[in-house]
Amino acid sequence: MIRGFYTIMGAQFFSSLADNALLIAALFALTTLDAPSWMTPLLKFFFVASYVLLAAFVGAFADSMPKGRVMLITNLIKIFGCSLMFFHVHPLIAYAVVGMGAAAYSPAKYGILTELLPAEKLVAANGWIEGLTVASIIFGTGLGGALINPRVSAALQEFSSPFLHTSVDTPLETALSVIMVMYIIAAIYNLYIPDTGVRYPKQPTNPLLLTTDFFECCSTLWRDKLGQITLAITTLFWGAGAVLQFIVISWAEKSLQLPLDEAATIPAISAIGIAFGAVAAGRYVPLKKSLSVMPYGVAMGLVVISMTMVQSVWLAYPLLVLIGALSGFFVVPMNALLQHRGYVLMSAGHSISVQNFNENVSILVMVTLYSLMVKSDFSINIIITAFGLFVSAATLLVICKHRANQREHDSLALIGEHKH
Repeated sequence: MIRGFYTIMGAQFFSSLADNALLIAALFALTTLDAPSWMTPLLKFFFVASYVLLAAFVGAFADSMPKGRVMLITNLIKIFGCSLMFFHVHPLIAYAVVGMGAAAYSPAKYGILTELLPAEKLVAANGWIEGLTVASIIFGTGLGGALINPRVSAALQEFSSPFLHTSVDTPLETALSVIMVMYIIAAIYNLYIPDTGVRYPKQPTNPLLLTTDFFECCSTLWRDKLGQITLAITTLFWGAGAVLQFIVISWAEKSLQLPLDEAATIPAISAIGIAFGAVAAGRYVPLKKSLSVMPYGVAMGLVVISMTMVQSVWLAYPLLVLIGALSGFFVVPMNALLQHRGYVLMSAGHSISVQNFNENVSILVMVTLYSLMVKSDFSINIIITAFGLFVSAATLLVICKHRANQREHDSLALIGEHKH
């Protein structure tokens, strides 16, 4: 990989590290406000709503200037969102502002890969990016859990030096201060991301034009026989992944009897598995064989159901690593193939914004359903079983659709031969 790729990785790691630590800090903020339990998954809802609402505009924004500059601007929006919590703005609103930054950051982060690297290196690059993102989830949730721990918070509040005097005096403010430092480090990395030299035609600024253009891109990708399969799989996976994060925290609290600061770090265990799966996929699955990994999605859904039989932390760890490994091996090749297909059919920024729109509509729907199940007092085991069955069944349907597409393609090819 070229040197600029590692700068992108550094920027992505620290920005994602801060995002994940901030989620735990926001969860903690909700508990201090005595918010009802069904409000917890709404943090994710408010965060990803921006991906849906801004989808028509962020692709054009990402293609309007060098991607490194886009990443810097959007990281500054995240810093602003994080700072709102210092002024007692409701965690849902503050986290929604961070989501606006993240929504505009994503097309630039993934779009620059297609500009910087040849197609044959995209699976490997995605493996590294996803592996690193997963590492940031591990350390980010761990960092967030540690920062809200009373002992760690008290130790940080006592920290002072002749040159540094702060008015930070609550566990939440202490956590937010450390998270802000992570965002600032990411912004410094953004300054050194290379300009790939790729320039797109001047982007329209008329909202109606942008919206029309966006939905044309959406339609193009869904009509494409290869694009529709990869888009369906990644849409399903990211929606499921968002819900799984909250399911695992709730399961750790109820089945494993862990307090919030420890339960918050449990999803990081599955992230270790995702890292292994992502790196393995990057090494062993070439771009042209990407669709062969779909059965791993079916397996992942079935393995998730076995969580209902586990009540020991030491059994939970290997199970979560296995779920993560299946997920990583499953999604990385699909992501790379979708990026490549989107880049062939349209520009990098537009392709990623279409992908983000679909994936985050899925997250909004699945998080809403999960909130309703929690509000209706469904037991965690019923939620886990329903979730696992849904993932497996939906993946099977996509596999069937892909096989139907292949049969149709073979039939058309045969008709063509007969004509000649």
